[in-house]
Amino acid sequence: MKSLIYIVSLVFSFQSFAQEVEWMSMNEALEAQEKEPKKIFLDVYTTWCGPCKAMDKKTFNHPDVARYLNEHYYAVKFNGEGTETVFYNDFEYTNPNHDPNRKGRNAQHLFAAALKVQAYPTVVFFDEEANIISPVRGYKNPQQLEVYLKMINENHYKEISTPEDWKEYQVNFEHQFKQ
Repeated sequence: MKSLIYIVSLVFSFQSFAQEVEWMSMNEALEAQEKEPKKIFLDVYTTWCGPCKAMDKKTFNHPDVARYLNEHYYAVKFNGEGTETVFYNDFEYTNPNHDPNRKGRNAQHLFAAALKVQAYPTVVFFDEEANIISPVRGYKNPQQLEVYLKMINENHYKEISTPEDWKEYQVNFEHQFKQ
């Protein structure tokens, strides 16, 4: 009997670590927002980007990050040089200059350009009405991303208006994601 209890508890503890982010497309997130308002977390990546791959492996696979994203956001994966068509704010965004035969870097998608993405990875936060809140550029580990996830989800970003406010917020932030 003790071994059965041990096996069951082992399975449940493994499942809590094996949680994955439930990614969707931007179009799916915008459609979901109409039914149930929720903020959008957009991960803009490219296929050649090393820090993007590291963020996938180390940050988005972190159980606390995955759980928090799934609970509080519509999480979107978006290739900044891909060919997906995005319908946003009554405009159709495409990548007309994409070259399918090109290896490595390719033309930037018009949606990424409209979001002013200048480096990869960049995450972009949107409010419950699909208005852009802020882009956040560069690789973030789970604890670095936690600050942004919670600040935006809890609407603390509305109270931060100066670099000093941002510094104070970071200093006073209490991390809860495990390392």
